[in-house]
Amino acid sequence: MSSDNKNIGSLISELRVERGLTQKEFASLLRTSQSAVARMERGGQNFTTEMLTKISQVLDKDIIKLATGTVSFQIDGGKKLHGSVTTNTSKNGTVALLCASLLNKNTTTLRNIPHIEEVNRLIEVLESIGVLITWNKNDLVIVPPKKLALESINRESAAKTRSILMFIGPLIHLFDSFEIPQAGGCKLGSRTIRPHLYALENLGVHIETKTDRYIVSHKKLHENTIILFESSETAQQVALMAAARIPGVTTIKYATSNYMVRDTCYFLQKLGVQVDGIGTSTLTVHGVKEIDVPVTYCPSEDPIDAMLFISLAATTNSEIIIKACPIDFLELELLYLEKMGFKYKILREYKAKNGYTNLVDIKTLHFKKLVALEEKVHSRPYPGLNADNLPFFVPVATQAEGQTLIHDWMYDNRAIYFTDFTKLGADVILADPHRLYVKGPTKFRPADMVAPPALRPAAIILIGMLAASGRSYLRNVYSILRGYEDLAKRLRKLGAGITVLRGV
Repeated sequence: MSSDNKNIGSLISELRVERGLTQKEFASLLRTSQSAVARMERGGQNFTTEMLTKISQVLDKDIIKLATGTVSFQIDGGKKLHGSVTTNTSKNGTVALLCASLLNKNTTTLRNIPHIEEVNRLIEVLESIGVLITWNKNDLVIVPPKKLALESINRESAAKTRSILMFIGPLIHLFDSFEIPQAGGCKLGSRTIRPHLYALENLGVHIETKTDRYIVSHKKLHENTIILFESSETAQQVALMAAARIPGVTTIKYATSNYMVRDTCYFLQKLGVQVDGIGTSTLTVHGVKEIDVPVTYCPSEDPIDAMLFISLAATTNSEIIIKACPIDFLELELLYLEKMGFKYKILREYKAKNGYTNLVDIKTLHFKKLVALEEKVHSRPYPGLNADNLPFFVPVATQAEGQTLIHDWMYDNRAIYFTDFTKLGADVILADPHRLYVKGPTKFRPADMVAPPALRPAAIILIGMLAASGRSYLRNVYSILRGYEDLAKRLRKLGAGITVLRGV
């Protein structure tokens, strides 16, 4: 399976979904079978010029041109935004559930899943080891094989996502020993997996780290009490998946109750695994020997997706409506912004489709001015300010009167990317690899930049460009596509001037 075929197949899948076509409908238009379309989209078929021409005609896009090069954004900024946008399903919740589906011998259906690159990479990994995955509009149907073919794992796709670590939780129940590729994802400096090792060794699992892979082995799994070395959501989710199929009671202490962890817990309960203490710092998992049930689950909405639009509204002083915001995971961020002078009101409150998450529709309002907070802005494990939401205070701080100290203690290198705002005219000083001083208000100027190789830093540069009067270019936006579905289209609906450029 060549890399070119996979890239073309991924592009065809993306464009088909944009047209609102199912694989069956698309196959009918091409006069071929649904299985052939599925094979194309997996990259498992060589494409002739004749076939690509036919596909181009059906999708009304020049596939040959689009399949080459990178994706970039052309931004005509400085516009006030208006209208409404709906929060998408969470990236972090979805990728965990894709991994957790391996616990189930039966069919798993995940509803309302975002078409983002992080999800695509995990699907490629799952398909490479024999899992049958079918898109039905925005729903994913996952059917496991009788035996996984780990020796065929797509190492290239696995190396692009840190979520590959969560495969360890389910795979220990299927193999006594196995290897998975080293975790990738955003380039944010050294990110230790030691909390994962410490958590799993209590259950009888041994992990050896090599330069390009993890070697996982165990003799006998057993229930136990796990004290988390740090409040790592990923380590916690791995521990939950591991405990789910170990008969007996496993207790996880010093847990975080963040949104993606709750999704994992609720999903395990759908699988018949009792989890006590959801929403607290101590989780008790009543493991079962086998899981073989057809299950359907809808992950919660993404507070980080909602926060991008909240930050954009605050930076541009625009009135927009942001629907389906998971308020329990945004309250502190909104309080910080409110104390800076940001104005908003809640229009309505309701439950998410999963039946658990509390949602609200938020209307952002015009405000007189923003003022820098005297206290530093820093993240903490939930219920503190979310680490992934911290970067969104950088563009807001550039428009606030005074000096804001932003302390990004969690990642070694992420704050360094925030200094890219100087290219947009912002007054930003890096105190050390974790602390940044932002002085405002400053007037943004347009720029031509390559997107940072990290999701949130790239997203906030996009916010700055949308606020800058004039034409900017943000090139190679793959890092943004990892976490945000149809972002350019959603921004255009709010009146933003943004165009997708391919091969530029």
